[in-house]
Amino acid sequence: MDPRTFVVPCPCCDAKLTIDPDLGVALSHVPPPRPPSGIDLDDTARLLREQNERVEEKFRLSVQAEKNKEDAEGLKKAKSGPIEKPIRDFDLD
Repeated sequence: MDPRTFVVPCPCCDAKLTIDPDLGVALSHVPPPRPPSGIDLDDTARLLREQNERVEEKFRLSVQAEKNKEDAEGLKKAKSGPIEKPIRDFDLD
């Protein structure tokens, strides 16, 4: 380190800034150490499994809702339309 430079803590993030007073600029930035997350690998694996289960459940519910929607639309169409005898190929001859 040059004897003219000095190190100061950043007021926002507590990082270490190396300042050159002659140039009036920050020469380097050392980020502050990260605090431990408090979550270990077992917790992470459990959280991922739980998230996967929630996604699967949402998918199952959306598939079921889509099936119910199609059934309801078909029933609505059948109730609103007139009753017709289906036309068969040999009836056209």
